[in-house]
Amino acid sequence: MIEITSNKIDREKVLGAVAHLEGGAICTFIGTVRSKTADKKVLRLEYECYEPMAIQEIQKIIDFAKVKWPVLAVAVSHRVGTLQLGDEAVVLAVSTPHRKESFEACQFMIDTLKQTVPIWKKEIFEGGEEWVSAHP
Repeated sequence: MIEITSNKIDREKVLGAVAHLEGGAICTFIGTVRSKTADKKVLRLEYECYEPMAIQEIQKIIDFAKVKWPVLAVAVSHRVGTLQLGDEAVVLAVSTPHRKESFEACQFMIDTLKQTVPIWKKEIFEGGEEWVSAHP
């Protein structure tokens, strides 16, 4: 499941999409809007995306992960639009037979997503705003 949404992310939907009878582990990553970046107080975030390409790039990440690890199922939901402090920006879940592979695949997927998927984040903070690039 790959979803780009302007609505609140449904965590149960994401988890349900990776439920698998052969899975012994489901690893999740939930990215939230924090109140501070470096020494700047964040007021909100704004996400923009080129959806067709974002979905295509996320699928490439999933396909690669399935070659490298015994991935049974993956679900990714990413919000776009204006997000407030504490909102969930991204929820990623991966199911594998064992925990080690689940952790590794999940970390690889979120790190790669932040680096390669055309989803752009603007931080609005006290005194200004700034487009933020991926942090490897």
